[in-house]
Amino acid sequence: MQKIKPFLWFNDQAKEAATFYVSLFKNSKITSDGDMVVAFELDGQEFLALNGGPQFDFTPAVSLYITCETQAEVDDLWTKLTDGGEPGRCGWLKDRFGLSWQVIPTALSDMLQDEDDAKSERVMQAMFQMSKIEIDKLKAAYDHAVS
Repeated sequence: MQKIKPFLWFNDQAKEAATFYVSLFKNSKITSDGDMVVAFELDGQEFLALNGGPQFDFTPAVSLYITCETQAEVDDLWTKLTDGGEPGRCGWLKDRFGLSWQVIPTALSDMLQDEDDAKSERVMQAMFQMSKIEIDKLKAAYDHAVS
């Protein structure tokens, strides 16, 4: 059993949100569906969602971070999560329920952790210009072939 679980407070959309989220990721399912609390797993990670009323809203200060291996995966998740939501900067977005996500290719982390500070800085500057992260543009900045 997972000791620490994210607990998400929704007005009255916990089941709708959980159903949407499990549709996005492999190895995901709703594990318990009550009137007030919905338990679910996203790629094996356990979550709880509460229909708690309108007292609280989500804030970008807390986000769910998704690592993606390919641009196709970034594109797919970005499209689905921004549908009814809103894109942000540098891979951040807000979904239709107001929850913030970061859709980040693993290539970005690899390039930012390069020992060559100049390469990392070019990648960081390229990322600052993006909404959805584009791996080819990051690689161009990394290789200094920025157009």
